[in-house]
Amino acid sequence: MSAALTLRPWRDGDDLRLLEVWPDPETPQAAAFRAVLRPDADAPWSRTVVAEDAGVPVAAGTVYESALHPLRLWVYVEVAPDRRGEGIGRALLGRLRAEAAGSPSGVRALRTKAEPGSAGERFARAAGLEPVQVSTVVRVGAGALPLQPLREHPDGTPAQAVEDLATGSVELTRALWEFYRSVHAWDEPAELPIGRVNQLFLSDAAHAYGAVVLRNGVAAGERGRISAFAVSYRPVELDAAPGGDPGPAAGRTAEDAPAHVVLGWAPGDAAAGPALERLLALLAHQHPVQFQVDGSMAPLTAVVENLLAAGAATVVETTVVLAEPPAA
Repeated sequence: MSAALTLRPWRDGDDLRLLEVWPDPETPQAAAFRAVLRPDADAPWSRTVVAEDAGVPVAAGTVYESALHPLRLWVYVEVAPDRRGEGIGRALLGRLRAEAAGSPSGVRALRTKAEPGSAGERFARAAGLEPVQVSTVVRVGAGALPLQPLREHPDGTPAQAVEDLATGSVELTRALWEFYRSVHAWDEPAELPIGRVNQLFLSDAAHAYGAVVLRNGVAAGERGRISAFAVSYRPVELDAAPGGDPGPAAGRTAEDAPAHVVLGWAPGDAAAGPALERLLALLAHQHPVQFQVDGSMAPLTAVVENLLAAGAATVVETTVVLAEPPAA
């Protein structure tokens, strides 16, 4: 490592100076983390450090709290490609660990995201972080799945129903939160009031704009229970104004741009798998759909495996989360 290397807090304008030595983001995860490099803050707590060599920024790293998953701090380090292997990344990570020791929450354990097999994953493993979850973004093409009729009672009356729900629905918010908590036992979420959950996942600020649910147990005078749900989100490009409409991604028309959705179900519902299949067939009937699935989502994983085997779905990207054990 160069004797002229210095570490200092992030300053306004560092993003532009780093772009002179950094190439375009190598992975989607790098692009997302670059967006959170910023001056230090205490609410929420974050620290960002820049490595300079003879006054020229060549690397940066950040560590910050997560209100949703408070047992670990997010961490990210990026070094200019021609300066890797010199120990700069290790020096940055050491400084970030020292900063984390002063975080108001007292949390010290770190986590990060990377593309499997990438330089980021290798760096994280070398730093002692271990894989704890693998997530896959899957795309289902328009019309790739045949529509499935809803179940009926023996007398021909509906036993299932598909319903649009407002994203402000308390019923939907509770269903989403129960689902989210059930599939994140590996990184336990915070205890949050239902209003905060709605703000984080189903508000305009979260870019949620629609929700559809499939109900089982429908009968005369009975709405039934939510068995599966889908929430649609506006895809936000990195350079879009917060809350703005970024339009379709480059190279795609509005017709073939996939709808970005979160698919969930009622934990413990034995009918969740078939309900997800019916709902997904409906969502992808005329337009492509894109969603995320990880190893903790058994009912959805089974559906996705069948779709991939049948050629009805494709993998868009894969992400590995690497982390240290949280404090006991």
